Amino acid sequence: MKEKLELLWKKFVNRETISYVIFGVLTTAVNFVVYHLFCNILGVPNLISNAIAWVAAVIFAYITNSIWVFQSRFVSLADEAGKIVKFFGARAFSFLIEEAGMFLLVDVAGMYNLIAKLILAVFVIVSNYIFSKLFIFRNQSKEGREEKE
Repeated sequence: MKEKLELLWKKFVNRETISYVIFGVLTTAVNFVVYHLFCNILGVPNLISNAIAWVAAVIFAYITNSIWVFQSRFVSLADEAGKIVKFFGARAFSFLIEEAGMFLLVDVAGMYNLIAKLILAVFVIVSNYIFSKLFIFRNQSKEGREEKE
């Protein structure tokens, strides 16, 4: 039993997951700050502010995930362009869920916008990790681990 728990611990608590959590928090902070600036300070409508914040956060996330979380290596411009398209495409799914949630929670239900974003951020972070791990940085992440072993 103890060995199984240790294996689970090592599988889920490692450099990759810890750095993903750290950069996920920073990405979420970028998203919240940009959203707050546009929506609550500049008065840009809710869903437009959310879209602008999403673009800023996804650019930040791609850079940090590529370099520090999944330690993806630059192979070619075409390969990098493919990863960028996959990264934004995977994030588009969570963006649509967040936009729908923001509309329902803020515009329809009248919830305070930053509380709604906080609730929706949990789903966004988990789904984005799964998409990144399984579809975007999958091959290079494995190659990097094999070279280090």
